[in-house]
Amino acid sequence: MKKRILSILPALVFQLSGLFGQNPAPCKQVIGYYPDWQWYDRSQLVRPTTIDYSKYTIINYCFFNPQANGSIALGDSWAEQNLLQGQFDWNTNTYIPNTSVVDLAHNANVKVLVSIGGWTWSTNFPAIAADPVKRAQFAHDCNYYVSYYNLDGIDIDWEYPAQTDAANFTTFLQQIRDSLNALEVHNNEQYLLTAAVSAAPANMLNVQWGPVSANLDLINLMSYDFFGAWDAVANHNGPLYAPGCGDPAFNIHSAFNTLTQVHGVPAAKITIGVAFYGRTQTGFTSLCGATSGNAATSAFPPDGTPMYYDVVNALSNYTYNWDNAAHVPWLSGNGVFVSYDNEQSIAEKAQYINNVGAAGAIIWEITGDYLETSPGSGVIAGTPLADTLNAVLCGSPLAVSATESVSGFRLFPNPSAGTVQFRFNGNGNDQQVSILLTDLRSRPVEAASADVLRGMQPSITRNYSHLPAGLYLCHVLFQDGHRVTEKLLITHP
Repeated sequence: MKKRILSILPALVFQLSGLFGQNPAPCKQVIGYYPDWQWYDRSQLVRPTTIDYSKYTIINYCFFNPQANGSIALGDSWAEQNLLQGQFDWNTNTYIPNTSVVDLAHNANVKVLVSIGGWTWSTNFPAIAADPVKRAQFAHDCNYYVSYYNLDGIDIDWEYPAQTDAANFTTFLQQIRDSLNALEVHNNEQYLLTAAVSAAPANMLNVQWGPVSANLDLINLMSYDFFGAWDAVANHNGPLYAPGCGDPAFNIHSAFNTLTQVHGVPAAKITIGVAFYGRTQTGFTSLCGATSGNAATSAFPPDGTPMYYDVVNALSNYTYNWDNAAHVPWLSGNGVFVSYDNEQSIAEKAQYINNVGAAGAIIWEITGDYLETSPGSGVIAGTPLADTLNAVLCGSPLAVSATESVSGFRLFPNPSAGTVQFRFNGNGNDQQVSILLTDLRSRPVEAASADVLRGMQPSITRNYSHLPAGLYLCHVLFQDGHRVTEKLLITHP
């Protein structure tokens, strides 16, 4: 019997493809930014038909470009045509239905907003907000694009209003809100107005939060880019809590508290930013030690901001570390420091969102989480960060997979702080099973083990409290050769 059990372990390790089904809709707001320029990347890997819309409640398509006269220009007209309108049929001179981000998102009950501005295109905002004619033109164009592309609203990404812009920023948002209200009456629809805001305390002082929050449906806190190659020491891109060095206000916890407790913004309107990219620094000797700029390597982009898939593909070249103060990981090797987020840190940030009663999360940006089966394969393997974010935000037992059979199993409790029971449907006969725990890319994290089930309601208890918080896959291979896989969410107090 022992020999038979051991013989099925290799089969379990290699039978791990095709495990990802569609998740239910997120339990909180999950706003995914989708930049038009990323459509071209990796041979258009993340395009309208390959986006997993079940991971998001809102797609913020970015960016449109505010002009000096208050009008709004397309960011990339070719990308906009293909992404917001869909594939064009030159035989009929019409756009093919259900090939655009808008159509496909709406089919999945996901809203689409267009985000206007961004870091590069915020220059004209002050003059537009200060001029009633330009404000009117801007509000008019917002309505035009909402109607033309069948959007669900507008996201303003002004980076960042100065103190002299505070009153004008309020008036600017009020005019857009009033204009959208009028469009709502005309179209018998409801439209969202949201804004991306700075996580820096100094920039928060430049906003009249009372009237601003009243005019906004959601306030998207850009809680990343706290530290990077512009700093003289190695520090984290998006720490959850204060690191051991640097400005103690530069972290998610402090930024959220400042926004809610100092400025009185309702927690239920705030979506907290999580980064699906990292930042690198070179000349690295130690965390909080001196560095000397971006680390552009063969594995990472020249600007030193690797996407999550870049980091995953380069993991074997670096030493993994976890910062217990900031609650984020980092990599080191060959004089390079890599700050990024992984499943564990995303799980902790999502749990923080639950704990403080925030509205949800924003993702900058969604394409960084689309992993390939192998680099350059063009085949999407999964979205582990988005999966983890959704699982924790839902905060309830994960759905039993469709593969469960008479001899299947359930995990209890799930989520779990570490100790888990595999509860099987027994038939009174002894059954041989093997259990393997893997990450979401099906890489083993806990060695496969063989067990024998006896009785009508057999169970097996495992303690996974030594593993980092996050989302895992539990694979069980039965003696008759069939396999059942369930997702397990591990959370720690």
